[in-house]
Amino acid sequence: MIRLLLVDDHSLMREGISAMLKDTADILIVGAAASGEEAVNLASTLQPDVILMDIILRGMTGIEATRWIKERHAGIRIMLISMEINKDYIAAGIKSGVDGYLHKDADKATLVEAIRTVSGGGRYFNEAITSLVFEDFYRQEKTGKQKERKLSQGLTRREYEVLELVAEGKSNKEVADALFISVKTVETHKTHILEKLGLRNTAELVKFAIKNNIIPL
Repeated sequence: MIRLLLVDDHSLMREGISAMLKDTADILIVGAAASGEEAVNLASTLQPDVILMDIILRGMTGIEATRWIKERHAGIRIMLISMEINKDYIAAGIKSGVDGYLHKDADKATLVEAIRTVSGGGRYFNEAITSLVFEDFYRQEKTGKQKERKLSQGLTRREYEVLELVAEGKSNKEVADALFISVKTVETHKTHILEKLGLRNTAELVKFAIKNNIIPL
């Protein structure tokens, strides 16, 4: 029996998926959540085999929730669902450790196949998604790792990404949107960056970024 947790901030979507799967003998819906924060908590208490997670949620996004859950429960399989096949969403999802990506207009047969695939240890990305994302994603990953190796101040990859965007003049909201994280998480990363680099404010951060060739002058 595959224990499934549904995460979507629209009750109609949760109820619709529940109704679609109610007669599927090997899938049991053990719970439902309306936010990323609730999903993180239920993942710990319910220990589902698979989580079907919407990307756009109130508060913590589905991608950020995936990252939190994967760090604490590596064995839980997570599949994102979305109304669009978005290259940035998919790439961010892969970085967070997602096991699949499904369009919300999928029929029952596709949904059941996807759930069974990720539950069995596989990954579910259809051919269109694969061709759209993976080549570009791996190129960006390689570039990101090269940049990270150049930085000796102990920043994590995520902190480095925040540093780049802040130094480019982006607001906390713009950084949050670009990295699919919450504004509060951006603020926390900025605080850690300033502490690690011994800087006092954003102006000094920009100067540091220019001096260290993180952004062009």
